[in-house]
Amino acid sequence: MSLNPKITHWQGRIVWLVGASSGIGQALAHSLHQAGARVIVSARQADLLQQFAANHPGSLSLPLDVLDEQALKAAAKSVVRSHGRIDLTVYCAGYYQAMSAQRYSLVEAKRHIEVNYVGALNLLDALLPQLLLQAHQGCGGHISLISSVAGFRGLPKSLAYGPSKAALSHLAEALYLDLSSEGIGVSVIHPGFVETPLTAQNDFKMPALISADVAAAAIIKGWGQGKFEIHFPKRFTLWLKALRLLGHGAYFAVIRKFIQP
Repeated sequence: MSLNPKITHWQGRIVWLVGASSGIGQALAHSLHQAGARVIVSARQADLLQQFAANHPGSLSLPLDVLDEQALKAAAKSVVRSHGRIDLTVYCAGYYQAMSAQRYSLVEAKRHIEVNYVGALNLLDALLPQLLLQAHQGCGGHISLISSVAGFRGLPKSLAYGPSKAALSHLAEALYLDLSSEGIGVSVIHPGFVETPLTAQNDFKMPALISADVAAAAIIKGWGQGKFEIHFPKRFTLWLKALRLLGHGAYFAVIRKFIQP
């Protein structure tokens, strides 16, 4: 079922990826550039962004920190000045450290919320006026938030990461209800385990692990189908989605038997 306008042609589309120095964000930037999009990449690591821009002619590097509200506003204005509009914005920035209640850190817990959720709010503050202006001019736009299946329900060692991603997923649903009537697309992405610098720190075998390039292909396919929720790989994510239907007693029992170390 299509809940968004389908994005099937990328030639000349203006795509801004925030958090694109590595992982899924970088893979998306590469794939979209190959498809003909005019790609703008943002993240804190300026050297990696500059390397990407050098290897992808026509792309633009705009280094920034997602916690810097003014930098995001300046970047959004810069994209509009140089390209005239923003067709798709993807929030790819993410932070992850495994955490249990036995090893609780307030500093780390706050860091997850700041990067994974507050950064997205800062982006919206910079982006929404432009998207609403474009909508009134008849050319809309699309915003996509990369969340995680870790936000579906509580999981072991996900005391900080899971809640921050759950907030992002909730935000996407609220945005869709407000913006779809304006002709602005909204999508949320729920990856399973993807081979990235963030997951490299995990000390357990990750089921259904896929590469960042495979993840990027799944996301682009989802946009082409007009999906609101894009989740993958389905052999793993469908199982987790089914667990959402269980009552708490049954859910906790399943997690303790099959997942909790």
